[in-house]
Amino acid sequence: MTRSTAREIAIHCSYSLGFSHQSPDEFLEERLDREIFLRWGEENELYREYPNEKQLQYIQELVRGVAVHGPELDQYIGQHSKNWTFERIPRTAAAIMRVAMYEILYMPAIPKAAAINEAVEITKKYEDEKVVSFVNGILGAFVRAEFPGETGAKAEAAPEEA
Repeated sequence: MTRSTAREIAIHCSYSLGFSHQSPDEFLEERLDREIFLRWGEENELYREYPNEKQLQYIQELVRGVAVHGPELDQYIGQHSKNWTFERIPRTAAAIMRVAMYEILYMPAIPKAAAINEAVEITKKYEDEKVVSFVNGILGAFVRAEFPGETGAKAEAAPEEA
């Protein structure tokens, strides 16, 4: 499993957790149960390969981190959204941006440009081009504002291994 796949699974989990009454730990324990996970794989190719220990840790860190820092991440999204109210942003796009922003802010080993690129590529799978451009613009503006002097543009990156 690539890091890109693990990231997309973390986005799915972060999205779904928003509709759950479970704590992040309860949710992850259930969702990442090997049997349940592989059952998801019968319907979604993304879940066909169970993550290794490093990938599980990565997914768990992202989901827990996004849950803990959700209000902060949403504030950044709202702050950089031009002509879009938060309610207008598709929930999938919001989940994608939260994960990318968490990586950018709290996972310094992941290059900022790679986090943005991955977010944009994942958004292309779920949303139309207007939303893809919006996500790219928000994440770029976020990096430029929070990390002056560092690049915030979408960058082409090879798939990462987790």
